[in-house]
Amino acid sequence: MESSVLIVSFGSQYVQLIARKVRELGVYSEIVSPDIEIEEIIAKKPCALIFSGGPYSVYEENAPKLDKRVYELGIPILGICYGHQLIAYEFGGIVEKSDKHEYGKAYLDFKPSDFFKNIPQHTVVWMSHADKVYTLPKDFESIGFSDNSENAVIKHKHLPIYGVQFHLEVYHTEYGKEMLSNFLFDIAKCQPNWNMKSFKEHKIEEIREMVGDKKVICAISGGVDSAVAAVLTHKAIGDRLTCIFVDHGLLRKNESKEVISNLTKLGLNIVALDRSNLFLEKLKNVEDPEQKRKIIGNTFIEIFEEEAKKYNAEFLLQGTLYPDLVESAGIHGSAKIKSHHNVGGLPEKMNLKLLEPLRELFKDEVRALGLELGLPKDMVYRHPFPGPGLAIRIIGDVKEEDLNILREADAIFIEELKKWDLYDKTWQAFAVLLPIKSVGVMGDNRTYEKVLALRAVDSQDGMTAEPSKLPYEFLEHVMRRIIQEVKGINRVIYDISSKPPATIEWE
Repeated sequence: MESSVLIVSFGSQYVQLIARKVRELGVYSEIVSPDIEIEEIIAKKPCALIFSGGPYSVYEENAPKLDKRVYELGIPILGICYGHQLIAYEFGGIVEKSDKHEYGKAYLDFKPSDFFKNIPQHTVVWMSHADKVYTLPKDFESIGFSDNSENAVIKHKHLPIYGVQFHLEVYHTEYGKEMLSNFLFDIAKCQPNWNMKSFKEHKIEEIREMVGDKKVICAISGGVDSAVAAVLTHKAIGDRLTCIFVDHGLLRKNESKEVISNLTKLGLNIVALDRSNLFLEKLKNVEDPEQKRKIIGNTFIEIFEEEAKKYNAEFLLQGTLYPDLVESAGIHGSAKIKSHHNVGGLPEKMNLKLLEPLRELFKDEVRALGLELGLPKDMVYRHPFPGPGLAIRIIGDVKEEDLNILREADAIFIEELKKWDLYDKTWQAFAVLLPIKSVGVMGDNRTYEKVLALRAVDSQDGMTAEPSKLPYEFLEHVMRRIIQEVKGINRVIYDISSKPPATIEWE
């Protein structure tokens, strides 16, 4: 990839949005730690650097900072919020706590500049800061102002270094994407050469170089992530890839047969293993969701390491995505939310080397890559399904009886979504069996049975999500079918939580 942007993460909750916005403009972006060595920055040859926001104050003793030599490289730099304040502070300006904190909508006026090309005066921007730049350093000038920030946008007079106090990466900033575009193309002279065709070609070569003449086994689930990873790797190394599908007993109704049939049609070498008894035995009496994920992750690895010996494989291919890394605290500044079985759920020591060609991508980018690789549309747009399967959709202990109840209820929900032409309009939908019972009445009899939650969300990449506004008539219809057809459930609820504060999955 000839043109790329390094985004230095100082712990902002919006750092992923910055990465997405840059990629949407056709430039590859990579998130790095402020601990990155100056030599590594030089080696990566970025067309620009972007400093993210963060929860710190630049004048704090342990506030994260970069090697100051970064400002001598001649690479265009854009600082956002904390990054803006850091630039001013490092060049000798004064940053202090503001008398008036600024959160939410503000109006920006500005001087003529390439940064504001084709942007109207008094434009809406989104602020979120307690500190501000009071005194500019030498050789800097202010080119943008809000009611509370006289230095809302600053630039170096002689170097391509800019800082903005607001968050141009959020959609609340009306012309944020245009400002970012102006910085990338008019100021930094980046080239918009990031697309799935170039990524595919780059990754195929990278996989060939990494694997050499060795063999690879793939942990394949039938979901779009592992399927895309497998097809991509198959194009790179051909028959030296063996895909292993493990039925861990935690799949949805009829899923095993459907997955094997779909994957075989892709021309992949598929080995199917039924290890449901092994997984269910290990999960017996386990209620903690983190422990479930760890057990499932470790058991998968044990199976794959045993299978690898049969095929003389040295690499394990997984469909790990960027959101998996974020939620498993795989990048600087992100707090651990939960372990993903293919990231935080892995044992510390493994005999296999990991191959994760999709780890820089968001879900929508993986789907675009899938279409580029020729995967069928229904497979590419299949709803995400977690590696631990129904184990994390049964809250508490996983029992065979509860798995059967959940399978039937979930199948009804998905079937009706498709009938009502709602499946492709939601990003992910599923049922969750709760560890509570409620009193009900069926006929003339009292019942005391389980409660089922339905969950459907709209999202672009899984990093944030809003509850799908499904028609009430649809929800009522699904509720009646589930209660009438699935023995063991007498109450159905609909989860309307967004992410954040909730996660998409319940566990």
